[in-house]
Amino acid sequence: MPAASDLPRVVIVGGGFAGLWATRALARAPVRITLIDRGNHHLFQPLLYQVATAGLSAPDIAAPLRHILRRQRNVEVRMAEVEGIDPEARTLTLDGGMTLGYDRLILAAGATHAYFGNDRWAPHAPGLKTLDDALHLRRRMLLAFERAEAETDPDARAAWLSFAIVGGGPTGVELAGTLAEIARHTLRSEFRHIDPALAKVRLIEAGPRVLASFPENLSAKARRQLEKLGVEVLTGEPVAEIDADGYRIGERRIAARTVIWAAGVAASPLGALLDVPRDRAGRVQVAPDLTVPGHPEIYAIGDMVAVENNGRPVPGVAPAAKQMGEHAAANLLADLRGQPRTAFAYRDYGNLATIGRMAGVAHLGRIKLSGAPAWWFWLVAHVFFLIGFRNRVVVLLNWTLAYWTHRRAARIIFGPAPEVGPEAPVQDRSLQASDSMAAHPSTPDTAPD
Repeated sequence: MPAASDLPRVVIVGGGFAGLWATRALARAPVRITLIDRGNHHLFQPLLYQVATAGLSAPDIAAPLRHILRRQRNVEVRMAEVEGIDPEARTLTLDGGMTLGYDRLILAAGATHAYFGNDRWAPHAPGLKTLDDALHLRRRMLLAFERAEAETDPDARAAWLSFAIVGGGPTGVELAGTLAEIARHTLRSEFRHIDPALAKVRLIEAGPRVLASFPENLSAKARRQLEKLGVEVLTGEPVAEIDADGYRIGERRIAARTVIWAAGVAASPLGALLDVPRDRAGRVQVAPDLTVPGHPEIYAIGDMVAVENNGRPVPGVAPAAKQMGEHAAANLLADLRGQPRTAFAYRDYGNLATIGRMAGVAHLGRIKLSGAPAWWFWLVAHVFFLIGFRNRVVVLLNWTLAYWTHRRAARIIFGPAPEVGPEAPVQDRSLQASDSMAAHPSTPDTAPD
């Protein structure tokens, strides 16, 4: 058996779904693995909006990478940020100037927010990709009700009680429905000068319908369920401007102090460090076997890549990221053994989106669900797929309590108040973002608890 120092060195960048699943697929392989991530945890992104809306706490949907991988003896975890890639020398440059060599490299750096060339909107319409984003949005949302309670001017109070979510995908739909439930149920009878139920929650989608990846009839049912909750759904016209005081749609100006961005996704800028083709969203255009063109020793997977399956783009969702991670690991091992690599084939397990209490839609092949059946399916799937026994138990208990009482246990405001205005800092666009936040079903998690 070769000494550890003689084994091929595999470096994996990113501890999201793609990177973690690639790491675990190599658990018994004769390689040395270094997993690099700018954070110390794996994040279950499909439930990130639950942290943003005070339904869950941050530790409920995240687990330390070192704990998850503690029994995998061929891997070491390094908390660092990649600042450069030299494919010719096969080295990475990390923050602080340290270099790290590799024999095989897997890039799984995820995606970040995209404002379609309007980055000036970022301070006024933060997105949701990380735990920091979720905690920022939670402060902003809860403080809006507090500021409205203290406001004496009716117009200013109405602006604080005006919420807009830009983007009608799963994240936007889930945020809008949950915000409406918080205003109408969770906060009822808790304020003395305002009625939270009077809050305006608008979901704005530039396309003709919400949940465009779902069949049209499910999209229509989702819209009706949102409207039943009190959400105003605006489709067919994009936002033209966003600032600290509100937003504009066409010629219509709407005062709002809380705008949330759920409309655009761009690949991690890590792909730009490679001299390879990328699409308009910055995603690396990989070969069918998930290798980077011209560099068979480098794999790119997850939300940062563009790859087709049967002539259709593979969606940027959690199941796709997991499957890419496992396939890249299999191809890497085949390559080390001198065997041919195979093309990636995506297995579509369907789409899920929850809208509110006993409301949701599910598209599972020929099976289409809406309302309570879709909501129950969504709940069971997400509890089952969470990493860690503790997380599953805590999330299930929190959801059970919320179901019977409408309470949200994480409604604690802490940390500095979010800055609003032109001087507010732009969202961090780090190189290692987590993969795949879409709330879709996937294969079960089997990490050690």
